[in-house]
Amino acid sequence: MHTDSSFTFVLFGGTGDLSMRKILPALFEAHRAGGMLADSGKIVAVARHIADRGEYLQWVDGHVKPHVSKNGLDEAAWTSFLARIEFVKIDLGNPDDFALLRDAIQPMPGIRVFYLATGPSLFVPICHALAAVGLNQNSRIVLEKPLGYDLKSSNAINDAVGEIFAEEQIYRIDHYLGKEPVQNLLALRFGNALFEPLWRREWVESIQITIAEELGVEARGDFYDNTGALRDMVQNHLLQLLSIVAMEPPHSMDSDSVRDEKLRVLRALKPIDPQEIGKVAVRGQYHSGVIRGNAVPAYATEHGVKPDSSTETFVALKVEIENWRWAGVPFFLRTGKRLADRVAEIVVNFRAVPHSALGASALRAGANRLVIRLQPNETIRLYCLAKQPGEGMNLASVYLDLAFDRFFREAQMEAYQRLLLDVINGRLALFVRRDEQEAAWRWVEPILNEWQVSTKPPKPYAAGTWGPAAASAMLAQHGTCWLEEEN
Repeated sequence: MHTDSSFTFVLFGGTGDLSMRKILPALFEAHRAGGMLADSGKIVAVARHIADRGEYLQWVDGHVKPHVSKNGLDEAAWTSFLARIEFVKIDLGNPDDFALLRDAIQPMPGIRVFYLATGPSLFVPICHALAAVGLNQNSRIVLEKPLGYDLKSSNAINDAVGEIFAEEQIYRIDHYLGKEPVQNLLALRFGNALFEPLWRREWVESIQITIAEELGVEARGDFYDNTGALRDMVQNHLLQLLSIVAMEPPHSMDSDSVRDEKLRVLRALKPIDPQEIGKVAVRGQYHSGVIRGNAVPAYATEHGVKPDSSTETFVALKVEIENWRWAGVPFFLRTGKRLADRVAEIVVNFRAVPHSALGASALRAGANRLVIRLQPNETIRLYCLAKQPGEGMNLASVYLDLAFDRFFREAQMEAYQRLLLDVINGRLALFVRRDEQEAAWRWVEPILNEWQVSTKPPKPYAAGTWGPAAASAMLAQHGTCWLEEEN
């Protein structure tokens, strides 16, 4: 992913949490690696509460440096990275200030990237202000989630941004698509004759996709209480991962070929009948509990949350895909806050052998499974049965560990690093196209509407557990269980 392309990377929300924890550290890692960023490339931070470049560099040194020095910091690389950074003080609410930005970046060479690490309410005003000073030409714009509150508001944002930037200029980021195991999932499926013939209804019994968090809403109570887990995680991250898992082989890995196949999956999702939502969707809300020995409060008592809130902090769904490859195979999606562990993983449970001469253990569900773990550690493991040492034919579960670090000496890229390099280099395959986003919102909307008018409160679960019992009961009806409950 080396490039000689010159660029000007303009970071709106330059003092925000996302810039501090993810974007600037990712750019530094690309800079430190050498050759990934053109020497002439510049980073221009935009904020209104900082006076000048000197003060901003002090902020970066104090707030960003701790997030890049966990494994040791090359001070020479850090100093040269700071030399890339410029700063422009702008009040985003004042369109006239954008002339200052234009004048600052006009002499800088190369493609312009505008990264909107701001609230979605600022996306359209920023785009209009950029266009007013002619900065929408020869540029790319990156939009963070959430992009809208529902299908209507998402379309409104996309319509407004689309009047200013062409679709090929718009990069809707979903950082889960940049994770190394997701990339390796594509390599496993489409690069190996061993897996692709098994990747279908005849051999796959069920698939689970989990994104679980130990954290609560932290300081985002106001935001989260108006969002909820379905909007925050399912509509984007989980459905994007599902589309990657279930897609047909693309004819090539160019951006539209990959995204065309993902779109076909999203359009093939079985529509949810509002009358059936209670059978295929579980919503929960955490109560007080204990995580790693520490007492944590109930969601309803978090700062910024309404005491009588019915906002869901947990969602579990049964999803079906109506096509020949996946007809009849349930996909189980799960996400939540204040769960027992921080984990993101995809579990492909293969069907048991049709007849076993080796005993009942060879017939149990999930005896063969592929586990793609995205966090906290990134691994891919293939589980199978093997004979235990000793007398008799006693079977035990073992796994083949695809330990990429043993084969590849290069350090793994963080998701944001890969995606930011893709933006700079004009690669769209790992970004969400508008029609994908619309298809995801359209599928999710019946659930949103039903929960909005429902008088039934979310099912309670204690913080530090794996969510409401109803989520486990939903899988039990299909003769399976969540992977964490097997271990």
